[in-house]
Amino acid sequence: MRRCLHSTRNKMPAPSLLQLMWLASPALPIGGFSYSEGLEAGVDHSSIHGFESANNWLEDQLQLSLARADLGVVAKAIGAWRRSDWHRIEELNDWMLQTRETNELLLQTVQMGRSMLDWWRKQDSFHLSNIPNQLKNVQQNEDDFHLVSLIHSPTYPVVFALAAAATNADIRDCLTSYAFAWSENMVQAAVRAVPLGQTDGQRILANLSAQIPAAVDRSMQLMDSERQAFSPMLAILSSQHEAQYSRLFRS
Repeated sequence: MRRCLHSTRNKMPAPSLLQLMWLASPALPIGGFSYSEGLEAGVDHSSIHGFESANNWLEDQLQLSLARADLGVVAKAIGAWRRSDWHRIEELNDWMLQTRETNELLLQTVQMGRSMLDWWRKQDSFHLSNIPNQLKNVQQNEDDFHLVSLIHSPTYPVVFALAAAATNADIRDCLTSYAFAWSENMVQAAVRAVPLGQTDGQRILANLSAQIPAAVDRSMQLMDSERQAFSPMLAILSSQHEAQYSRLFRS
């Protein structure tokens, strides 16, 4: 008998799939389009000047920065939100705040975190999932939001994890959504800043997409002691970008 060609993996419920697509959308009003994460400074210093250099830069950033830091935080934070581990959530949020190596990178993660939190709390559509009662309280009643410090300085990965935790999606799918959202935003930044044509931009996005599953798998296996935010050239370019004379992006 011929074996079924369909995957044996459990299918994600349609509402959860749509919610993850929504969270990855560049139309999400969180300001992601206004950041290049040092890429614009690389263009200004001529280290990023065309398809190949832009592609290599973003592949390195995915592997050396996103996979070793942000994705690992999102993975841990989703579980923490789902089990109401407030201390763990605060700990992860503090780690993100402490490891942003420049002022503009810190401002980026806090601004996007605040915007994501404000957007998510207003979305009735996320009530359709089997959202835990404690997350309903977070969404509906600010008096029940246990993390006062998180309200003042929420970081984007931790708040994304909150929204993702409210879905029925597994952690791997949530991380894939986060990584693709980052990739699409960075490719669009490269298209505008390098500049690149749309076709070259899509080629870079295809290359990043092919590497996302392995990056996600690695990030899910990270212990706290293995998570790191050490990207010297990114930090240098971001520092230079803060004083750059003419720029399109906020980072």
